[in-house]
Amino acid sequence: MLIVVNLDVMLAKRNINLTELSFRVGITIANMSILKSGKNGIIPG
Repeated sequence: MLIVVNLDVMLAKRNINLTELSFRVGITIANMSILKSGKNGIIPG
């Protein structure tokens, strides 16, 4: 199963930045940045 979330759109809709989102969900800013860029190395399938 593949879950696709466009973080740029969600951040704009909620009017928050990446730092605030990472604090709210408990993920480090570095990991959140990797997820946002889409370069996390996960291969679907």
